[in-house]
This record gives sequence, structure tokens and C-alpha cells, in this order.
Amino acid sequence: MALPVAFFALFFAWPVAAIVARGLKTDGAWHLGRIADVVTQPDIRHVLWFTTWQALASTALTLLLALPAGYVFARLDFPGKHLLRAVVTVPFVLPTVVAGSAFLALVGRGGLLDELWGVRLDTTVWAILLAHVFFNFAVVVRTVGGLWAQLDPRQEEAARMLGASPLTAWRKVTLPALAPAVAAAALMVFLFTFTSFGVVQILGGPTFSTLEVEIYRQTSEVFDLSTAAVLTLVQFAAVGAVLAVHAWTVRRRETALRLVDPKATARRPRGAGQWTLLASVLAVVALLLVLPLAVLVRRSLDAPGLGYYRALTHADGGTFLVAPVHAVWTSLEYAVAATAIAVVIGGLAAAALARRDAGRLVRGFDALLMLPLGVSAVTVGFGFLIALDKPPLDLRQSWILVPLAQALVGAPFVVRTMLPVLRAVDVRLREAAAVLGASPWRVWREVDLPLVRRALLVAAGFAFAVSLGEFGATVFIARPDNPTLPVAVARLLSRPGDLNYGQAMALSTILMVVCAAALLILERLRTDRTGEF
Repeated sequence: MALPVAFFALFFAWPVAAIVARGLKTDGAWHLGRIADVVTQPDIRHVLWFTTWQALASTALTLLLALPAGYVFARLDFPGKHLLRAVVTVPFVLPTVVAGSAFLALVGRGGLLDELWGVRLDTTVWAILLAHVFFNFAVVVRTVGGLWAQLDPRQEEAARMLGASPLTAWRKVTLPALAPAVAAAALMVFLFTFTSFGVVQILGGPTFSTLEVEIYRQTSEVFDLSTAAVLTLVQFAAVGAVLAVHAWTVRRRETALRLVDPKATARRPRGAGQWTLLASVLAVVALLLVLPLAVLVRRSLDAPGLGYYRALTHADGGTFLVAPVHAVWTSLEYAVAATAIAVVIGGLAAAALARRDAGRLVRGFDALLMLPLGVSAVTVGFGFLIALDKPPLDLRQSWILVPLAQALVGAPFVVRTMLPVLRAVDVRLREAAAVLGASPWRVWREVDLPLVRRALLVAAGFAFAVSLGEFGATVFIARPDNPTLPVAVARLLSRPGDLNYGQAMALSTILMVVCAAALLILERLRTDRTGEF
């Protein structure tokens, strides 16, 4: 736990504390009465209510639509499965400003629904909810589906042999085994939607506002750092309460599971029910995920002769110091570094938390690991600039600052993906290896690693994808000569003119292609035989 604790203390707790202190402390005195003044304002109470309500509704809708897809990817084998799994993950890494604009083109004024049926959703909360499903669909599919694919189907088949109906067998046998993974996925979806910014900013307009949007408005428009600090504390407290409840309930329901080779559990669809389920999932993916992506691709091709793509190779001297296409290589380099950091930090933390004899203090750190997903990215970005500006940690001019910020978001995904599988490993396997004389390191290499290698690759893929699309904190610390893809897209969208907008769409399309290619390679690697267990 030493390295994970030090990492989160230096690069999360310290920057957040620095920005909060800057807002609530004046001339050495704390003004804590400001907290009550802010939270009692009617408009702030409305923001708090809407933030919580839409997060709960978005989480429920995402689970409803994505859990069947998790079953399809875990238990069914069909042509194009690996490609489709990569496509499902692409929306998760898109910058929110780009994906929000694409969704607006579908449901807003003059959008596809408006043209075909005269229906507009941009003035309703449904646009926000559907856009959140668009982003978080992959979280449920990969987190739940990853464990589902490794559950021994013979346990459910045994229940069927004893007379249980398919629904009863699933409810009594499979669902309890999946409960930790479902809870982890629901937690991540809730945190992302609770702190939603780009989607609400674009689709909500002046009608709807979340805490994240209000923090941004108070920081960059009103310049009221005191109110922003209070809202950050409120968000921090709410997320901490949710994480505490999650840690208490899930820990009580975790049990050792029999894990099998995922290749042994996937079968060709059989019967009308499975074929209907597969067709329904494919329809949801096509309409809710692929269609908005297709809109982006079409807009990037509006200029004749790939004009928008050719323009990316030239630096205009205004928005960037380098050609916009340089952001592709910068993003890949940062994402690889951030993934390595996240896998090391998250892997060590998951290994420590998975021990049955872990103390209460160690188990409490489980909830703290998720806080970076629930704290305003605006706060973290500003905190980096304020806290990491003096020796021995003066990193403002160092390239590592961006991967560190991205790893803060990626590490919780590593922990949440690996932890259910590590805790499901039968402790007797480790004890048997130890009795036979294996060292702790060899026990990990020979027993744990073959069982969790699949989860480790899934976790690495999540960390890589999150790093590619991270925007909130990166926009404050990315250097002008090394912008990432999301930062480059946002800067192009902020400038008027069709050329800038077209280049933004072209860069977004490149981001989609790069992410899909990386995830497809990962799918090929993670489906290699990892041994019999």
C-alpha cells in the first residue's frame, strides 16, 4: 500500500487541499461560515437536487441497457464480436464536448430525429440521460462482462437440473456472483454522471446544471473561487458517502468463485430467445453508440478532397504552436505513460485490498481510491498548477505532469476491474502453493497472475482509453507545444469558422480510429489462451 498511498497523497489530496484552501482561507483565517451561506442558496439547492437525480436515473438506465450486452459479450460467440467490443468502448474516450455536439446533431434542432419525425429532445432531460448511456455503456459491458465470462456456467446448469427456471437460476446463482462487479460498474457510472460537465453544458443549456458545471461557471465566469471551493467540498462529501456505503455493502457480499477459461463459456446463440437478445443488443449499439459516431465521421468529410484532414498538417500560428496532427502522437505517448503508472499503482492497491486479512485501514483506502472520479476535474487541474510549483515537486514544466493527471483517473478503473477477480480467487490455491514451498512472489506469478491476466489486460485497456480522452484536468496543464487530442479538439471548437470546426471533427475521427485500433489489438491479446484454471 505504500506506493499507492504516496501517489494519491501527493498528486490528489495535496492539489485538491491546496485549491480548497485558496478559496476558503484569507489572510491566514478560515471562513467556514461561507459553506452554510452557499449551500442554503435556492439555486445551489436546485443544482444539488438535479445533480443527484440525473446521476441516479442515468445509472439505472445504463444498467438496464448494458447488462444484456454484458451477457451477450460474455456468453455468446458471433462473427465480429471483438470488433464490436472495441466499437462499444470508443464513445467512452471521446471528449465530452465533441460527443455532446454529435448527440445534439441527432436530437437537437435540425438533427436527425427532427428531420425524420419532427422530434426534438435537446430541451428535455432525456437527451442528457441518453448521452450518459452513450458514454458509460462500455463501463458496464467490460466490468460486468469481464467477470461474467469467467463464471463457471455449470453452477447455473446444476440449478436448472434441480428444477429451477432459467430466470430463477440466474437470480439465485449468477446474479449473487456478479453482484460485486455490478456494484463496481454502477459506482463508476454514478460517479461519472454525478460529475458530468460537457454533456450537461451542451445538451442542458441554461435549464439544467450539475455541480461540475456550476464549479466551472463560478471559477471561469464569475471568478468566485470561494463558492467554487464550497461546491468542491460538497461534491467531495457526497462522493465520499457513496463510496463508504459501496465499500460496506459489497464487502459483505463477496465470496470465492470458481473461475474458468472465458473461451469455454462462449457459445453460438441457440434458440429464438438468444437470437432475439443478440439482435436487440446489436440494435441498441447501432442506434445509441454507432449512429452518433457516424455523424462525426460524416462531418469530418464535408470538405472536398479530405480538406479538413489535410489542414491538420499545417500550424496556423494561432491556436497551436505545432501542427494539430502532432496531438495524435502526443496523446499516444502520454496515454502509454499514464497506463503504465495506473497499472502499477492500481495493481498494487488491488493486490493489497484483495487480501482476506487486510486491516480496516487498508479496506478504507478502497473507497478513497475512487475519489478522483468524483472530484471536479477543474479543481484537480487548478490544484496541480497551485500545489506542484515549488521544489522538490516543481513539475509545471515537466511532460510527466499530464500522464500523472491522467493516471489519477485510470488507476481507479484498474482497481475496480481487478479487485472482484482477485477476491474471487480461492485462497486455498495460494495456501497449497505456499505449503509446497513457493515464495510469495512465485505464488503470485504461478497462481494469481494466470487467473487475473485477463482482468489486468481489461484494466490496462480502460486506463489507456481514459487517458486518451481525459480533458477536464489536462486542459489546464497541457503545454501549448504538446496539446493532447481532446485539448486540440476543444481549442478548435472554441474558434469560429467552418475550417476550425471541420478540423475538430477530423481530429475526433482520428481519435476514434486510434482508440478502436488500440482496443481491437487489446481484444486479440486478451482472448489468447491464458491457461486452464
